[in-house]
Amino acid sequence: MSDDRIVTAARVDEDVPYEAGLRPRTLDDYIGQDRVRENLHVSIEAARQRGEALDHVLLYGPPGLGKTTLAYVIANELGVPIRSTAGPVIEKPGDLAAMLTNLQAREVLFIDEVHRMSPAIEEILYPAMEDYELDIVIGQGPSARSVKVPVRRFTLIGATTRTGLLTSPLRSRFGIVHRLDFYSDDNILEIVQRSARIIGVPIDLDAAHEIARRARGTPRVANRLLRRVRDYAQVRANGHITLDVAHRALRLLEVDELGFDEIDRRLLRTIIEKFGGGPVGVASLAAAMSEERDAIEDIYEPFLIQIGFLDRTPRGRVATARAYEYFGLSAPGKDRLW
Repeated sequence: MSDDRIVTAARVDEDVPYEAGLRPRTLDDYIGQDRVRENLHVSIEAARQRGEALDHVLLYGPPGLGKTTLAYVIANELGVPIRSTAGPVIEKPGDLAAMLTNLQAREVLFIDEVHRMSPAIEEILYPAMEDYELDIVIGQGPSARSVKVPVRRFTLIGATTRTGLLTSPLRSRFGIVHRLDFYSDDNILEIVQRSARIIGVPIDLDAAHEIARRARGTPRVANRLLRRVRDYAQVRANGHITLDVAHRALRLLEVDELGFDEIDRRLLRTIIEKFGGGPVGVASLAAAMSEERDAIEDIYEPFLIQIGFLDRTPRGRVATARAYEYFGLSAPGKDRLW
């Protein structure tokens, strides 16, 4: 399962106490995503100068890239509190109404997995985002009446890994929309070095680079690998992370030079061996691997597609020539029809 993987980009329980301490507090401290940071700098400064609430913000992209962190940074830059929840947690319209009516002017409400809100919850959210008022129905049947309750001007920050599942009316109400992309090796190197300083572990530059190289362009994975390598250095070495210590620790963790683990290799082998390299539909792939379809689409595939080992075609997933080369195999002929 994805939660058992050292390189999973999804948040697992062990990440929670560490991520809070490693989070940057300002946009200047936030490493990477330069285009997004520059745009947010302008939007936040403009809102501050006008004394207004920031436009509603939608952050999307694969898991582990810092959407939650960026939401907290935005609130800190605005100088306002942030209240955090998640789409699946909001079960009743009254839950959301209570949150919204308790918000003060210009405060931030952060909803993670915003695509997983129920339609009834979304209906409450639309007028709150657009007109800053709630339409509450009191009573039932013929005697039911609608009451408009004003709410203070607030900023909603929504985060999602699946923009395709957002309804058009909800998406259209976000004035600021940014995609977070996988990080460069240089950015991940910076993050590893910064995190090592914060947790107080000495690390050589080449060792930090080796961890960064295998972190799949994902800060969450980089920080998790750093913690595991730190544990290895503490138990099997003198606590100092050298290149040799990093190599031995990562070999023990079964994370190879590309950041692949056994599940990545199994996914690629399944496509190549069971489905002749593809195309194969995601439902068939999930069944063959005994994995959840959402896990394949949200967690496993994005990185493999990003580095050119997997293609999404109209007819399904296809293993690329790079995937065949990785296993020492010859790719099918170029005249193959998908």
